Formats: sequence, C-alpha cells, structure tokens
Amino acid sequence: MARRLFYVDSIRDGAAHLEGDTAKHLRKVLRAEEGQKYEISDGTTLCLAEISGFGKHRIDFRVIEELIPAAPPARIRLYASLIKFDHFEWIIEKATELGVERITPVIAFRSDFGLDRAAPKRRERWLRIASEAGQQSRRLTPPHLDPAATFDEALRDPSPCRLFLDEKRGAPPILDQLSSPLPQASILVGPEGGWDSRERSAAAEAGWLPVSLGSMILRAETAAVAALGILMAAAARGSKPPPA
Repeated sequence: MARRLFYVDSIRDGAAHLEGDTAKHLRKVLRAEEGQKYEISDGTTLCLAEISGFGKHRIDFRVIEELIPAAPPARIRLYASLIKFDHFEWIIEKATELGVERITPVIAFRSDFGLDRAAPKRRERWLRIASEAGQQSRRLTPPHLDPAATFDEALRDPSPCRLFLDEKRGAPPILDQLSSPLPQASILVGPEGGWDSRERSAAAEAGWLPVSLGSMILRAETAAVAALGILMAAAARGSKPPPA
C-alpha cells in the first residue's frame, strides 16, 4: 500500500512540521503515532519521513531520505470557462489528479451571470481542493490556480500548442492536432451552453487550433477532463497515435 503524502511549508535541516486541519486529521482521524512513515513535500523536495513528535497543534517529522518525484508527461495549462461552482470544483479536483500544471478560470460570454464576481470568494476553497487532490494523487505540488481571466486574456497564452475545444461539428479530432513530442500545451474549454460565434472567431484569429472530442455533446466538466486525459496519455506515449 502506497504511503500517504502531505504538503508541508518547508523541509529544512532534515526536519519539517505539519499544522492546521491536516495535522488534526492525521492525528485524530488517522490516529498517527510516533515512528509512522509518510511522504512529505514542500513543493520542491519530496522526502520519506517519520513522525518524531507532536505539539499542541502540530506534528513534527524527521526526514529519512529524499525521494525522486514522479513528473507528469507534459506541462498542461487548463483554461476552464467558469461554470456552476460545484461542477467547476470537480474540474479542479480531476485536473489536479491528471497532473495539470496550471488552471485558469475564464470568464466566457455564456458563463452564468455573477460567477466572475463570486469567484474570488471561492479561491481559498479551490486552493484547498487542489491541495487535497494533489496529496491524494501524490503530486510534488498542486497546480497553480490563477485568478479569473477574461477570454481575451486567455487567448494571449504563449504556449506552442494551443487547443480550442469546440463542440461545433467540423472541428478535427483532438488527436489529429497533437504533435510529437508534446512537452507543453494549453487547452481552452467552454462553458455550459458552448462557445459564442464571436469567441470562435477570436480564437481562430489568435491562432488557437479548434479540436473536437467527437460527435457526442458533453457537459463542460466532462469535456475538460476527457480532453486532459487524452493529452496526458498522448504525451506519455511519446508519439502521435496512428489514425483510426
């Protein structure tokens, strides 16, 4: 059974500590004891460590050895249009599990009214979701979570591979637009209700490649996760899959 991983603020001089709700959960719910071994990460270094003691609101660790972290096969940035927050939170969780490097909420033309103003109030919750999902999936660090961006700001992304996920018929399959190797890519996913024609035109003018997941109409969150899974699998394979 794989050891659980926990994020700590820093690892210095062979020691680290954990505070807050995570420490409380580890001690009260998981009934942690001195000598038990866990993996810890400060976002830079991954270590195997054992519990060396308990404070009133903290758990102390002693580093046993430094470990080599697993790296995702590609650096992927997800531009996800704002949708209902319970569905958007699911995107954050699953994108984190899939190894996405960066998540940027996007204010699309058809994003529900008021989501852009309410998004900043959700930021702390979204960061916590990403952190918990990152620990569960044993990532060195959770993805970077940006403040909400406008559609025009998203279009200025400098990635060498920029994919515009489009539900409109006629867009080529996503696999046909993936180069080999695929070290870095950005993907832009639309809101509930799909893209507005003006957004399609602006994306095309900015050089984004329209791509499709097929003829089925998917929910926005389903489409985002499906596309990310394809990108990561294609990057891991290391070459462009042959046509069906």
